[in-house]
Amino acid sequence: MADDELDAFRESWKRELTCKKDEQRPAGAAPPSWDVPGQSGPRDSKNRYFEDLKNVTKASSPLKAEEDGCTEDEGCAGEEGGKAPEETEDQPEYVSIARSLLDGRTSPLLDRIQEERTRRKRQYHNRTNDCSTSLQQQLQPQRKVKRDKELVDQLIQDLNEVNDIPFFDIELPYELALKIFQYLDCTELGRCAQVSRAWRVLAEDSVLWFKMCTREGYHQDASVSDSPCWKSTLRDCRNSAKTVSSNWKNRVGSISQLQFELGKVLCDVSSCDNFVLAGYTSGDVRLWDTLHWDSKASFLKPNSLSAYTDPRPHVSHVQVNSTVAAAAYEDGCVDLWSTETGGQPLYHYQSPGRIQALALSPDSPVLGSAAGPDVRLDAADDCGYWRTVCRAQLSKTVESLVLVPGRGQQGPLAALAAGEAVLLLDPRDDEPRTLHSVYGHPITCLDASDSDVALGVKRTGWAMHDGGNKIHVYSLETGKSAACVGNSPGDFTCINLRDSPPHLLVCGNKDRRVRVFDLRAGSSVASLYAHHLGVTSVQADDWKIVSGGGEGLVCVWEMRMGAKLWEMHNRHPVRHVSFNTSNLVTANIPDDKSPRGACITDDDLTAHRRHRGVICHYDFSEDALSQDHILPICRSDFTESYGYNYNISLTVPYDRLSGSHPSH
Repeated sequence: MADDELDAFRESWKRELTCKKDEQRPAGAAPPSWDVPGQSGPRDSKNRYFEDLKNVTKASSPLKAEEDGCTEDEGCAGEEGGKAPEETEDQPEYVSIARSLLDGRTSPLLDRIQEERTRRKRQYHNRTNDCSTSLQQQLQPQRKVKRDKELVDQLIQDLNEVNDIPFFDIELPYELALKIFQYLDCTELGRCAQVSRAWRVLAEDSVLWFKMCTREGYHQDASVSDSPCWKSTLRDCRNSAKTVSSNWKNRVGSISQLQFELGKVLCDVSSCDNFVLAGYTSGDVRLWDTLHWDSKASFLKPNSLSAYTDPRPHVSHVQVNSTVAAAAYEDGCVDLWSTETGGQPLYHYQSPGRIQALALSPDSPVLGSAAGPDVRLDAADDCGYWRTVCRAQLSKTVESLVLVPGRGQQGPLAALAAGEAVLLLDPRDDEPRTLHSVYGHPITCLDASDSDVALGVKRTGWAMHDGGNKIHVYSLETGKSAACVGNSPGDFTCINLRDSPPHLLVCGNKDRRVRVFDLRAGSSVASLYAHHLGVTSVQADDWKIVSGGGEGLVCVWEMRMGAKLWEMHNRHPVRHVSFNTSNLVTANIPDDKSPRGACITDDDLTAHRRHRGVICHYDFSEDALSQDHILPICRSDFTESYGYNYNISLTVPYDRLSGSHPSH
């Protein structure tokens, strides 16, 4: 180091030490000897240098004392007579570092470097901790959600550990808690059964599952005590319903033809539940119970007047429900039988003319008939005796008659179609009420449900340019029009409102189409091109449609897809189609009621089998794996020369490559 730089370094040290001592020197104390004017000189400068050097050495003495094991409490003194510890503690930090360097020691400098490294590490860790703290604050909502989930899990665990739920077992009676649970469905009841033992007892109560079973349409007439476990009963019913639906779609089931071997022609057919009623040109009426084929009520005897008439009059109309069966003859007689006992008629009356329309209420013992313009309603009283409750005479001939279902204690109500008018006949009114009447627009078809009446209106002349034929739906409560649907050039031939799903109406038309309308929106749900000779009969439920046509074809449709599932054909027009969950009844009734024999030169009046008509009963609820439950047309083994009941010659295909000839 140069002399000038060494002098400057010494002067800076001197000034710093002087300033430090001046700050710590007591009041009235004399300044150091080198600050007194007039005492400076070469020798004084030399002495001051060594004094400064001694002061620096003394300042570093505490560090050296610590290294030697001495402490301030032990009173260790510094070099050159030693000074008080407070004098060395007042020295700056760099003084000790400089003294250590002058003495040849480097440990204080290394300690300083280590302290600096420690300080930087501490600063880095502080910054890292700040970042992690801010990140934790951002993730605090997620941790809160997790904490909530943990609380919910803990609550469920606590509920599982206890045996009783105070809210339902102490504060609420069992009946009231059961009433709360009745608003839950099957899935929700299953979840509640996993909460605790008390909730499981409530969720598996037989009353809940019994109400759920009846609400879904199973075992409507059963009571709670009829099944030990209604939960299992509902499960079995649902599985059976799935099997039946699959059998419907795949045409898997049994088919039987209901034949009455007297060689006469079929006139009319009606069915309800498990009963099928048929009338023939011979005057005979036959009743089948599809659940009990050997029922004693199969043969229904005519009244005494018709029994001795020769020839006996033809049966014109038949109607049946779950309790009674009725038949009208060409001579105006009407007979009524019990479906349980059969035998002799329970009730009989004679009309002055031919019966044009006959109707039987599906859920009550009420019978309506119309002969020309005369209409009468007969009903059974509380003791079971039948009597006439209402008579009316209209200005025009009654063409169709339907009884409104679901009346109960309100009394019977009939809807009549006569010419261009539709009227309501109520025994409590003095005369029929007009529901609909438009001059020049005749009524083509009629049907009624428990709340509405639907009628097809034919538009002719100038009215054809006003949208074509329509279907009007009137409310029985208000007597006003509830909907008007349809826009077809053809006449509507059949309407089924009573058996259709809620807010839906299915109908058939002469334009070969089956249509389904939504009465709430007034729009078409489905339009199916079905029968080339017009639709004659139709019925639908929540997923399928069954239609019959004038060409003898019965078609089963899937409503949502609008696709035909399968079809069956017979010779004569389909005049009756009725189905329930697992059974289907169809009737092909010939138009010609007086055919000749098998040969035109034959004088035998016994009709050939192909002229008689046919009643088919399909059952889709049986085991599909059994060979007997496959439809007969599907059981042909191709070994017979004629197909089943179709008179179609079957030929064996030949192999063209082998050059063999076909064999007939």
